[in-house]
Order: sequence, then structure tokens, then C-alpha cells
Amino acid sequence: MAQWYSQPFENLSASLADPRSHYSLLAAAGVSLSVALCLRALYPDRQVGKKIIHSPLAATQSTISDNRDHPLPPDALPGARDVQTPYGSIRVYEWGPEDGRKVLLVHGITTPCIALGGLGHALVDRGCRVMLFDLFGRGYSDCPSDLPQDERLFATQIFLALGSSSVPWTGTGSGKFCLVGYSLGGGIATSFASFFPQLLSALVLLAPAGLIRDSHINFRTRFLYSGGLPDGIIRTLSSMRLRAGPLSTPKPAQKTFRASDALTEELSSQGTETQVLSRSYPRVSVPDTVYWQVNNHNGFVHSFVSSMRNGPILYQRQRETWERLGKYLSQQKELPVDEQKSNGLPGDKVVIMCGENDPIILQNELTEDVNATLGNDVVFKFFPAGHEFPSTKYDEVAQIIFDTLI
Repeated sequence: MAQWYSQPFENLSASLADPRSHYSLLAAAGVSLSVALCLRALYPDRQVGKKIIHSPLAATQSTISDNRDHPLPPDALPGARDVQTPYGSIRVYEWGPEDGRKVLLVHGITTPCIALGGLGHALVDRGCRVMLFDLFGRGYSDCPSDLPQDERLFATQIFLALGSSSVPWTGTGSGKFCLVGYSLGGGIATSFASFFPQLLSALVLLAPAGLIRDSHINFRTRFLYSGGLPDGIIRTLSSMRLRAGPLSTPKPAQKTFRASDALTEELSSQGTETQVLSRSYPRVSVPDTVYWQVNNHNGFVHSFVSSMRNGPILYQRQRETWERLGKYLSQQKELPVDEQKSNGLPGDKVVIMCGENDPIILQNELTEDVNATLGNDVVFKFFPAGHEFPSTKYDEVAQIIFDTLI
């Protein structure tokens, strides 16, 4: 983060601990309000009035003649389709044997679904039918700018993607499906499972959001995403952080969570394993895709900010969701195995994976909070990696998912 931006907030955060500063802060509050009003005038939200911010798909298709040099070719993954909805167009990819075990993959807050492309291919290699889609405002999906990006919107998007398939993913004879969520997608998947467990055969969470303790959110991040600053400024600052690039070395686990971590930790660090996310275009990488996205998708930063403000990320907002799912799992465990499968998500089909060096999802706290909400029968798997492990260790992750389904 630029020094001119980060240092003032660090100083302010430290000053809050000093009681002598409270009177000064009260006096400054009036000045701050005036400044904020001026900033809103100087940095108006240019998206106001637009219900849908379109993805760069049309511009990409009209300007490129050779996909090989594009950071995110529209046909990077098999089975691409664009689903027209009242919320805008959704980019969906679906491939694999029609009679294979069904797996729906939901990606994180920063990356398009190409980040899980390697995992999708590895699952298809094992005979699965997979579906991936770009969350609203990422990749080639439009952004509904007049709606908060919360679990309600994301659940709706999941149903819209499923309903666009020629293969039945829900209902009688569908065989149900395994829901896999990564990072923000893990919070989305948990929320979906807590309301619709009858649709699922298994739930797999990869470094899931939703249990990040509020005590880890530093002052700067709270201030930025509280709604006090104009969206134009937030977009500018977030864009600057993304353009700064990924971290060169993995970071140790930390005591506080910063918005900049959410922006960059899904990007693999330099020196990590080679990724093959697209078999048609092996050079496609998560960092290159995200850099292209922040510069070309007008709805991306809006979506990021809205997800930070409203998405299923923090424990305080999501505890009820996890406890709801835990109550269902507890009831399932009292039933015979066949009856559990008939009802939906069985009590022993929840798997959570995490990187041992993840600075966002802390291994010890994750285990403690999951056991407190979902019970002690959840299966945990840990990798010697950071937050980005699903895009670098996809073959190992795929095998664990497949073993869960058989």
C-alpha cells in the first residue's frame, strides 16, 4: 500500500489507545464530516444510476484476434456459456461426463473462477462433472451495482448458474451435488448449505471465510469499509493496492487482518509451484488475470468493496449461519447412513482444507471455531502452503474431494 495512504491510518489507530486523544477526536469529528462531504463532491460515485455494470466480454471479443496472448481468453475453460439474467450476464463453465459425480466450485473475492480451473480439470480427470462460474463483477460476469454483494445475492447466482445447465443438478434423479467454496466462496458455500442442505452430497471448504474473528480486523480496514468514505476513493485505493502486485514471499500468520490481504493473498507468491489453470492456454495465471481484471472490469472494485462490507466474511456476522448448519449436521448424525444421504448433506461429508502458512485463515482458530459451530466430525486437511493453495495444489485437493464423494 502506498506510504502516503497507509501511514496516517496506522498513526490514527495507535492514537485511539490514548485516552488523552479522545477530546481531540471529538473536535476532529466535525471537521472530518465536512471533509467527507467535500470528498464526496470531488469523488462522486460514477456508477450511480447504473443497475448493471457490464463485464469486458464484449470488448474482449471485439478487439482480440488471437486468444493466446490474452490474460483471460474467453474460452480458457471448456463448456463456456453466458447466462442472461435480471442481474446481468453470468459466465459459466461446465464440462465432464454427464453421469459423473457433480461438483460446483465457487471462487474467492479477488480472482475469477479461472483460479479453480486446475482443480476443475483434476476433478474431471477423476470422472466428475464440474461447474464453475464467475461471481458478479469478476471475470466475464456483469455486476448488479444496485444490490449488496451478500449471501442472498450469491445464493441467487448459484441457482441461476445451476438452472442454466442441460444436466439436472437438483431435484429427483439429480444425485445431488458437492459444493466446494474457496475463501469468500467458502463463506458463500457455508451459507448456501445452511439453507439448502437437501441439495448437497458433500460440502468442501477451502480456506473458508466466515469465521474470521472481528478482533483481527484492524482499524484501518474497519474505517475503509464502514461506508464513511466515498466509493470513488475506496475504488481508487483498492485499485492502487491491486496494481502494486503480489507478495514476493509468503507472509507469516498475523494478528490483524487488512483489506490488502484479501486483495492479494489469493494471488500465488513468486516461487510457488507452476500452475496449469487452463489446459488450452497453459500460460494463464492468477496474477495476470487479476491485473487485467482490475484494469478492464468496471464492476470489479465495486464488487470487491461491496463483498468486504456485506459478504459472508466475519465471524460476528456469520456465527448464526455456521450454527444453523451445525444443528442440521447434528440431526443428520442421529440417522442411518442411507437416510442421511436421502435427506441431503450427510453428517460426515464436510471437509475443510487450509494452508498452514495462511495469514488470513489461521489454522488453530479455524479448527476451534469450526468444532464449536459444526461439531467435532468435520474432516480437516492442512497443506504446507498459504492462502493460494487451491490454485497450486489442485491435484491433491481434487483427490481429497473425490475420496469424499465415493
